[in-house]
Amino acid sequence: MNNYSSIPPLDAITVLKRFHLRAEKSLGQNFLQDASALEKIALSAEIQADDCVLEIGPGLGSLTRYLAVSAKQVTTIELDPDLLAPLQAVLKPYQNVRVIHGDILKLSIPDIIQQTDYLVVANIPYNITSAIIRHLLESSNKPRRVVLTIQKEVAERICAKAGDLSLLALSVQVYGKPGITAIIPAASFHPAPKVDSAILRIDIYDEPLIPKELLKTFFKLIKAGFSQKRKTLRNSLSSGLFIKPQESEALLTSAGIDFMRRAETLSIEEWKVLCEKR
Repeated sequence: MNNYSSIPPLDAITVLKRFHLRAEKSLGQNFLQDASALEKIALSAEIQADDCVLEIGPGLGSLTRYLAVSAKQVTTIELDPDLLAPLQAVLKPYQNVRVIHGDILKLSIPDIIQQTDYLVVANIPYNITSAIIRHLLESSNKPRRVVLTIQKEVAERICAKAGDLSLLALSVQVYGKPGITAIIPAASFHPAPKVDSAILRIDIYDEPLIPKELLKTFFKLIKAGFSQKRKTLRNSLSSGLFIKPQESEALLTSAGIDFMRRAETLSIEEWKVLCEKR
C-alpha cells in the first residue's frame, strides 16, 4: 500500500515566491497542487514497486513525489531551466528520482529509458499534447501504459468511438486503449486554466492494430481523409493523396467502403482494409 499520506502539501505560490519565479504562460505552466488529484493520477497508473516511470514536465515536483514513493525509479524531464533549482529542493528527500533538463520532443526515448517495460505518468502542457503522445507512441521503446493529465475536451476526443473519430483519436487508438479515469477541476491548479482537465490512461497494445508494415500508409491515409473534414472521403482522399476523384472512388469501392462517407465515420478496421488495398 502506497503511503501517500506521508507526502507533505506543496503550495505552488509559496515555492515560486521562494525562488523568485512565476508560472510561464508561454510554456503552458499550470502547477497541479491538489493532493486528491495527485493521488488519483498515481493510482490510475497502477505503479508496481519494481516499475520505472518517465515523467514529462514535473514543474515543481508535486506529482513526482507521488511517483517516487510508488516506483523503483523515476526519470523526469523538465524544459524550463528556472525550475531546476526548486525541483531539486522539493525532491531532495527522494533518492530514486533522476532529473534531466531537456525538451522531450527533441530527446530520444530509448536514450532516456533503457528498460523495455516502463510507464509514462505526467501532467503535460495543453499546447503540445498531440505532439507528446505521438512522440511516445511512435518510439521504438514504447511504454506499457501512459497516464496523462490533459484538457478534458481533448481527452474525450481521444476516447471517441467510431462515428465520431478524429485524426488524434485514430493516432492514439491504433497503439492502445484509452480511457478517462477522473476529471480534475481547473481550481486544482496554479494558475487555474480556463478549462477542466481529465486523467487519460492509455494501455498500450503489444502490437499496433495496424500491421507495422502498413503504419506509414495508415497515417498517410488518415491525414488525407481528415484534410478536408466537411468533404466526402472520395474528395478528401483525392485532394490529400493528389489523385483523381475517380481513383479515390475506386480505392474506397475496392475496400467495400461507400465513397460518400466522411473520414470520422470509419473504424480502425475499415482504415486497415483501405491500407491493404492501397
